[in-house]
Amino acid sequence: MQHRALIVGVSGIIGSALAVKLLHSGWRVYGLSRGRTPVPEGCEAIVADLTDGQSVTAALKDLAVDRVFFTAWSRQATEKENIRVNGAMVSHVLDALGASMAGGHAALVTGLKHYLGPFEAYATGAVPVTPFREEQGRLPVDNFYYAQEDRLFAAAKRHGFTWSVHRPHTIVGYAIGNAMNMGVTLAVYATLCKYTGQPFIFPGSAMQWHGLTDMTDSRLLASHLEWAATHDQGKNQDFNVVNGDIFRWRWMWSQIADYFGVSPAPFPGQASPLGERMQDAPAQWTDIAARFGLREANIDNLVSWWHTDADLGRPMEIVTDMSKSRKAGFTGYQDTRDSFIDLFDRLKAERIIPA
Repeated sequence: MQHRALIVGVSGIIGSALAVKLLHSGWRVYGLSRGRTPVPEGCEAIVADLTDGQSVTAALKDLAVDRVFFTAWSRQATEKENIRVNGAMVSHVLDALGASMAGGHAALVTGLKHYLGPFEAYATGAVPVTPFREEQGRLPVDNFYYAQEDRLFAAAKRHGFTWSVHRPHTIVGYAIGNAMNMGVTLAVYATLCKYTGQPFIFPGSAMQWHGLTDMTDSRLLASHLEWAATHDQGKNQDFNVVNGDIFRWRWMWSQIADYFGVSPAPFPGQASPLGERMQDAPAQWTDIAARFGLREANIDNLVSWWHTDADLGRPMEIVTDMSKSRKAGFTGYQDTRDSFIDLFDRLKAERIIPA
C-alpha cells in the first residue's frame, strides 16, 4: 500500500528533508505551509495559515491521508502565547482531518527543550542528569511542547490513530529562511570572517567549548520519522533522536574553520554572542553577495544569530541517550562533521555562500 502523508511545515529544515525521504520511498506526499517558499519537487503543496482553524479546515477538507507529520512551530513573545498558538496548530490539523485518520499515525517533532525548559526559562530550573532519557519526563514549567503533546494524545484517542513524539537536538540541514538553523548561520559567519578579516571566535559558553555534546542531521531525523510511522515499535512512543556520535566544540570549531580556510581564534574564556557582534554583518553580506553573485543578499533570510547564541551559550553539558530507539530497532547513524560538510557543500552548490 502506498502511504499518503501530510507534512505540516514542509518547507522547513525538517519538513523538506522528510519530504525528500518519503518521496524516495514511494509515498504520496502533501505539504502544508504558508506558501512563502517552494516545496520539494514531487510534493503536492497545500497553502493555509496554521494559526487559523478555518483556513486549515478549508485547505484540508478533501484530503485523505494516513500519516501526518508535525514539523512546524510559530515563535511567540511569551511561553503562554507559544502554548496557545502552537497547541492550537496541532488541533487545527487533527480536527480538520478528524475520523479520516482512524487507523493511521501522527508524528510530532519537538526537541530537547522538553528536558531544558522553554527559551524564556531556559535551563533555569533543575535540569535532568545527562544523558537525557525519555523516562525523565516533564519539568514543572509551562512548555508549548507539552501542550502540543497533550493535543496529539487527545486527538489520537478521539479519532483512533497512533502517535509518536520525536525529540531531536540542534538540527543540521539545508533550509533557507528557517528560524532555527545553526548550520547555515555558522556558514555565513565563517564566510564573513574569511572575507572581512574578523576573527572566527566561538560564540558560546566555556561549558559548550569544553564539554560533550551531540546534534541531529535532518536526514537522519527524516529516517527516524518514517521508521516510527511504519513500525509497530514506534507506535505511541516518545523518542530522543540524535546522530549517534558525540563531540566537543573545541574540536568541531577547528573542523569548520579548516573547511572555510580560516584560522580558529583562541577561545576567549567566556561567551561572545553573535547577536552582539554582527551589527555590521548585513552591509558586509550585501557586498559579499554582489561580489560572488550569491542568490541571497539579505542576511536576515539566512541567519538566526539568536538561536545559535542560545544553543552554544548553554551553561551545561547536553548529551542525549538513544537506547530506546536502538532497542526498538532503529539503527540509523550519522557523523556530525559530515553533516556540516555536506551542508556547506550544498550551500556552495546552491550559491548561498561563495564556492
